Amino acid sequence: MRYKVTVVGGAGNVGATAGQRIAEADLADVVLLDMAGELATGKALDMMESAPVLGFNAHITGGSDYALTAGSDICVITAGLARKPGMSRDDLLAKNTDIVKDVVANLVKHSPNTTLIIVTNPLDAMCEVARRVSGFPRERILGMAGVLDAARMRYFIAAELNVSVEDVDAFVLGGHGDTMVPLPRYSTVNGIPLPQLLAHDRIEAINDRTRKGGIEIVNYYKTGSAYYAPAAAVFEMVGAILGDKHKILPCAVYLQGEYDLNGLFVGVPCLLGKNGMERVLQLELTADEKAELAKSAEAVRELVNALPAM
Repeated sequence: MRYKVTVVGGAGNVGATAGQRIAEADLADVVLLDMAGELATGKALDMMESAPVLGFNAHITGGSDYALTAGSDICVITAGLARKPGMSRDDLLAKNTDIVKDVVANLVKHSPNTTLIIVTNPLDAMCEVARRVSGFPRERILGMAGVLDAARMRYFIAAELNVSVEDVDAFVLGGHGDTMVPLPRYSTVNGIPLPQLLAHDRIEAINDRTRKGGIEIVNYYKTGSAYYAPAAAVFEMVGAILGDKHKILPCAVYLQGEYDLNGLFVGVPCLLGKNGMERVLQLELTADEKAELAKSAEAVRELVNALPAM
């Protein structure tokens, strides 16, 4: 039986691109759900008309009726307002809280056993909204943050060293924002630790660019935010879960004592498989790294504390 993945916000750039990647890889049938139902339907039809050329058999549908989403194995939530120049992720808190509340309530009504992947910003706080509304266990609520942040860091490292991106691994912990914590000690190039290949000042420049990776794209686009890389990150997470790969990826998950943090969604390395988040991996951190992670978590807590009662 073929899997089913719903992408809410499927007429938008992130949602449509993620849906396209999932379908073209034949991972699952895809529903592009959006308030702009006709646009979502048109994009789905346009993608399906590429199937004979590209050779995929997944079916893509679009619309605005949540009944289309029934029985989804994974629901990806990209719906929400996007950042504009000069706007932080935190500025989106109030408006996107209302959107995510409504979306999650409708999704879980039709797919009570689904796994939720949250993309809407501010991501860590929107994961908490999804948790409160859905009542799901932490294994079935994930934030797409670390995969994207680490991908950006990996690209910046590869470009700096003029090596293949396939040889580069990196980890980024913490909230999905300016306080994220890149970990050069755990970043490698074909197994070689990054500090052995680059001077401290060059590593710090990469760390800083990683933290500002989202706004760098926003400043170029002017009227929107990044979508190719975020969609690719969603695609990797969906593939890891549906394929039961037990793949270690950095994601925002609800911590229950790991890294000395409780009751917050924070980006950490975890193992993804058929049950969603199957295990948090606890890295040994230096005192400075622990302090940075604690600072990042506090920024997330401030956002969560600002959420309206639910």
